[in-house]
Amino acid sequence: MKKTLLILFALLCSLVTFPQKIKTMIITGQDGSHWWKGGSEAIKMILDNSNLFSVDILTTPARGESMESYRPDFRKYNLVVFNYGGETLVEAVRKDFEQFVANGGGVVIIHSSIIPMENWPEYNMMAGLGAWNGRNEKDGPYVYWKNDRWVYDYSPGWAGYHGLQHPFTVVHRDTLHPITRGLPPVWEHFKDELYARLRGPAMNMTMLATAYETASDGVGRDEPVLWTVNYGKGRVFVSVLGHAGNDPELRYSMECAGFQVTLLRGSEWAATGKVTQDVPYDFPSKDIISLRRSFTPPKLRMEN
Repeated sequence: MKKTLLILFALLCSLVTFPQKIKTMIITGQDGSHWWKGGSEAIKMILDNSNLFSVDILTTPARGESMESYRPDFRKYNLVVFNYGGETLVEAVRKDFEQFVANGGGVVIIHSSIIPMENWPEYNMMAGLGAWNGRNEKDGPYVYWKNDRWVYDYSPGWAGYHGLQHPFTVVHRDTLHPITRGLPPVWEHFKDELYARLRGPAMNMTMLATAYETASDGVGRDEPVLWTVNYGKGRVFVSVLGHAGNDPELRYSMECAGFQVTLLRGSEWAATGKVTQDVPYDFPSKDIISLRRSFTPPKLRMEN
């Protein structure tokens, strides 16, 4: 009898299927303005600790070294995360990546990763908007929120601005998208660089969230901070939140629960087209900042 029960238990176990983790590659390196190593380790912890992702970090050669040896195999992954600020990838890698995304691969672009590779048109199409590195009206319109609508502003001018790091309020402009659905529509983000005056191809975009910033010309705008882009069959999630400074004490922007949750939800959506995650009880809200210093979701809180 005991042997029969063991056999039945083994058969039942063989029939149970556990969801496969999303195989994820982080492309990182070469960013002189950000602590890319610590930032990428934080991103890996956020994704790994959710138990939804299995993450590898692939670091590029150092700035000035040949990029020819850097040949990621995108076929092994469902999702590619850019936390990168360096030289443009070589042509063969660019073509492989374009095919990966066009065929349905997921992409996440974090913070300063909208700045590099300005000479790679398809990457700029995937990012939607960019900043600095000589970008201006030739690269596309400014995009911002005004009078309850998105404005595509083709006026001439430079691209890219941020002031001193500070906490700021994030407002969801699309509350029905799977990434933002169910989350508080207004929430406080911890101290971070707030990018402004972004411009680019701005095609096939869905704008998710804004934050208000006044640039060096004294003009304030509700600037996009979270958005998505469709590229072929692929999905791209962009978050310009998540600055990491030059030592371990300066990645506090990534400790914000709002950054971590939107990263997790955006990553799952980019890889699968859906979000299965519940809204966590520690997500920030209006006038409330929430931190996850260990980059780990809280345990479920038991209700009385």
